[in-house]
Amino acid sequence: MLKDLFQSVPFLNFSFLGNTLADWILAAVIFIVIVVVLKFFRYLIISKLNKLSKKTKTEIDDIIIEALNTIHWPFYIYVAFYISLQYLNLSKTIGNWIYYIFLIAVVYYTIRFLQRLVEYGADAMIKKHENGQQNEGVVKLLVVLIKIILWMIAIVMVMSNMGYNVTSLITGLGIGGVAIALAVQNILGDLFSSLAIYFDKPFKVGDFIVVGNYMGTVQKIGIKSTRIQALQGEEVVISNNELTKTEVQNFGLMKKRRIVFDVGVAYDTPSEKLKEIPDIIKSIVNSQDVDLDRVHFKSFGDSSLVYEVVYYVKTGDYNTYMDIQQNINLGIIDRFNKEKIEIAFPTRTIYLKK
Repeated sequence: MLKDLFQSVPFLNFSFLGNTLADWILAAVIFIVIVVVLKFFRYLIISKLNKLSKKTKTEIDDIIIEALNTIHWPFYIYVAFYISLQYLNLSKTIGNWIYYIFLIAVVYYTIRFLQRLVEYGADAMIKKHENGQQNEGVVKLLVVLIKIILWMIAIVMVMSNMGYNVTSLITGLGIGGVAIALAVQNILGDLFSSLAIYFDKPFKVGDFIVVGNYMGTVQKIGIKSTRIQALQGEEVVISNNELTKTEVQNFGLMKKRRIVFDVGVAYDTPSEKLKEIPDIIKSIVNSQDVDLDRVHFKSFGDSSLVYEVVYYVKTGDYNTYMDIQQNINLGIIDRFNKEKIEIAFPTRTIYLKK
C-alpha cells in the first residue's frame, strides 16, 4: 500500500538502477524501521536478562548476556540493509554478492557468539576449580582447539553456500591433517594426554603420587608435562603421555591409611607379661585418633617374640600418620619400661660343647 502511494506521485516514478525513486524511498523506510526494531529488541532482551540474572543463581543468563555483547551494531545495520534491499530489483550478480556478505556477517558473529560462550565457560571452570591457576594452560588449550574447529566449520559452510565444491577441500584438509599429525605425533600425544589427565583427574596438584621409581608431590600439570617435587627435594618432569601409559599410585585420594607394624619382646619375658602386652598396646593405640583393628602375638622371631599391630589412620596425610606412629612408639617404650618388659634387639646365642 505504501509503495502504491509513493508511485502515485509523478516525480517518484523516476528510475535509477532499475528501480524507481519510490522503491528506493520504500527501501530506506524499511531499513530505518528494522534498525529501530532491532535496537529496541536488543535493549529489551538484555534488560530482561539483566533483571533475570539478579533473581537466579545460575550463570546461564550471564553467559548469554556476555555473548550478546559481542554482537556489535554494524551487524544489526547490515541485517536491516540486507532485508531492505530485498524490496529492490537488483541484478543477479549484485544480489549474490550482497547475500554472500550477509552470510559471512551472520557466520562471523555467530562464531563470535559461540566463542564468547566457550571463553566464559572456560573462565568459570578455572575460577571454580581448586587449582585453577595450575590447570589454566590445559583449559586454554581446549578453548583454542574448539575455536579452530568452529572456524573450520564456518569456512566450509560459507564456501559451500557460495557454490564451491567443498568435498575436495575437506579431503585435502583430512590428508593434510593426517600428515601433520604423523609429523608431530609425540607433541600431540602429550597435548591430548594433558586433556585426558584434566578430565579424568587421576591426580591433582598437591597430591602425593608414585610413578615408577619416582615419588613426590604434584606441583604443576602442564600442557606437555607434569612436574613432581620429589622427597629428596629435586623436581621431576614427566611427560603427560608417559603418565597416561603407566600405573600411578595416588596417595592424595587416600581417605584412610592402614598401618601394620611389629613389636618384638625378649624371649625371657614371663608368660604373664606376654598375655598383658596386647591390652597394653591396645590402650596406647586407642589413646590416639585412630581406628584400632587388632593386636596379636604373631610369631617366634629369630631373636624376639613378635606382636603384630594393625590400625587405621583417619586421613591420608603422611605427616599426620608419622606423628601418630611416633606417639604410639614412645607410649610403648614408656609402658614397657614401667612393666619391666624388655624390647628385643638382635642377639645370637652360641652353645659350646666340650
